[in-house]
Amino acid sequence: MSAKPTFAELFAACQSSAVHLEMRDSYTPTATTYLAWKKGYRADPTDRKTWWRPFLDQVVNAVERGVTVRRVRIISEPASEYTRFLYETAFTNIEAGEDIRWLSRSDASRLRLPGNDFWLFDNELVQFNHFDGNGNPITKENVKSPDVVEFCAEAFEAAWKLATPHDEYHLI
Repeated sequence: MSAKPTFAELFAACQSSAVHLEMRDSYTPTATTYLAWKKGYRADPTDRKTWWRPFLDQVVNAVERGVTVRRVRIISEPASEYTRFLYETAFTNIEAGEDIRWLSRSDASRLRLPGNDFWLFDNELVQFNHFDGNGNPITKENVKSPDVVEFCAEAFEAAWKLATPHDEYHLI
């Protein structure tokens, strides 16, 4: 692994759990997958070649190694157009082995949450994702501080407990 591990390296090295907390209503508004979805394109559930790569391959590989991959999406209601895109395409993440839950922003208001989205790997390292105001990624920050790791683990688990599983959640 490099001195400053990339997301792909962290995911590949993960041994037991990778959890992701998302708190934005829009990400990378110029992403080709989102723009294609806006024009009516839909991934074919029976053709994995049409799905988002290489991320989903990383999820499949991690799950095959015994890693539990979970995600909570904290969203505004009614949902933004981008959130609708995420909801409609979540089946690819789920088929790859990820467990996704949804939490309304109003229900999340009573939780202690960090200021940024993050991935937490094996309860040992947090990778914060920093975005600009339009949802474009700026930087990733890897943090191993036990206090920060513990805070993020507690925040994720609290959100997970309140969130609704994907197959039970209906967008507003």
